[in-house]
Amino acid sequence: MMSFSSAPFPALFLLLLVSNSTANAANSSNRRPRYQLSLDYYAKSCPQVDQLVASITSQQFKEAPISAPATIRLFFHDCFVEGCDASILISSKAASKEFAEKDAEDNKELAVEAFDTINKAKAVVESKCPGVVSCADILAIAARDFVHLAGGPYYQVKKGRWDGKLSMASRVPSNLPRANATVDDLLRLFNSKGLTLEDLVILSGAHTIGFAHCRHFVSRLYDYKGTRQPDPSIDPRLLKALKMSCPHYGGNTDIVAPFDVTTPFSFDNAYYGNLEAKMGLLASDQALFLDPRTRPLVQGLAKDKQKFLQAFAAAMDKMGSIGVKRGRRHGRERKDCSLHMG
Repeated sequence: MMSFSSAPFPALFLLLLVSNSTANAANSSNRRPRYQLSLDYYAKSCPQVDQLVASITSQQFKEAPISAPATIRLFFHDCFVEGCDASILISSKAASKEFAEKDAEDNKELAVEAFDTINKAKAVVESKCPGVVSCADILAIAARDFVHLAGGPYYQVKKGRWDGKLSMASRVPSNLPRANATVDDLLRLFNSKGLTLEDLVILSGAHTIGFAHCRHFVSRLYDYKGTRQPDPSIDPRLLKALKMSCPHYGGNTDIVAPFDVTTPFSFDNAYYGNLEAKMGLLASDQALFLDPRTRPLVQGLAKDKQKFLQAFAAAMDKMGSIGVKRGRRHGRERKDCSLHMG
């Protein structure tokens, strides 16, 4: 997501530890490993959770289509900071000196429609299964729904995340991709989350839908790396079009441009073909084609839509396992996704 850091989008990770000791492992042949997510986590307590969330996501997709890229991005931003624990949803405390994640500079552009979607879905789920389903699991399910509604793959979402107790704006900047990040920068970040070079390229494909504000790419148009010239890796036609929307100075800060200039509302593999054609929006997007380590992956995904869709589903499953919280010491299920918990 990326709307990557405002492009961040990022996505993700380690399937987390099963057990701390071989003794435990030996004794638990019939028991779910401690941190392992599972498809049947709510089989008895809330078997209809996917359908309940879908009743909201399908409605939101019709009424506010921006909910799709916004919620996918919200999921990425959540998982990359503190793990997939819904800490992105917590509101800052009025008297606190430390803002919550959602009020960090990098998260201020997250669309309100994404938060609305999760709040509505949580309300519906609570009405049928009170006190059972975590906000973190609802966010993971909603992100999957929107991937599918926009034309992407439908994949099964493993569940069992607990909601985290910690949400600090100061943890955000170092954990989200920058719009001008190099491949080295991106690899360091993704590797720190348990993600590989392949995951980086595949998850960047979330930029097949969604938009970025001018400020994230305006330097590419007028003063690339201090040269006072445009980035030479931008197609001249795209450069001209972007300059019309985004002046060097004094432009409308609300103006956005699509990550995928060819099919901005369809979840497909056009993003990769755009990179081959020098039509990536962010420097961090275009870098994936320019770098010899990632170029072959970009070229392969550009040629094969089904390969991309299958790989994206698997990468989202991996990302959705980053930093999962379990146990009262680390988390719990929040009844109100925006409230801090002690």
